[in-house]
Amino acid sequence: MKDMLKKPMFWYIAISAASALWPALIWGVYLPGAKKGWQSDRTYYEKSQQTIQELLSMDPERLDYADAKGAAGEFDYATAVQGAADFCRIPATSYDLTSSAIITSGGQKNKGAKLLLKEVDIAKFAKFLSTIQVRWPNLQCTKVTLKKNKGAPDLWDVDLTFKYYY
Repeated sequence: MKDMLKKPMFWYIAISAASALWPALIWGVYLPGAKKGWQSDRTYYEKSQQTIQELLSMDPERLDYADAKGAAGEFDYATAVQGAADFCRIPATSYDLTSSAIITSGGQKNKGAKLLLKEVDIAKFAKFLSTIQVRWPNLQCTKVTLKKNKGAPDLWDVDLTFKYYY
């Protein structure tokens, strides 16, 4: 075997066979796999475009929030909570908001708030929390307490604590 590897004729044949096998491998294995992957990616792209259009039809202001550069200085808890509550169809009588003053600690400004959502179902609460945090990326929910209302299968009182970082 060692003698065969030393002969140049072996290498001429081996390299020729490998170079003939390479196009067959590309044509028979890699190209069909690439076509299948392309079709999969294309259908995923089309589905995602439909989802994006649905989201924009439900909440066209979402693009305005992303484009607003000075939004951090304009933050107000009352406006943010009211906007998210209206979007989630939570009436103003179903929440109580208490906000504190702006505090500076370690060079970072922040403002805290406590929010009590009364008699909301879990789906509305999850949608509310998601909506308010998507619209205000510097807003963090630091504490959530859920209290189940007796006699109702899916009504909860939710106590939330927020911090907004400027």
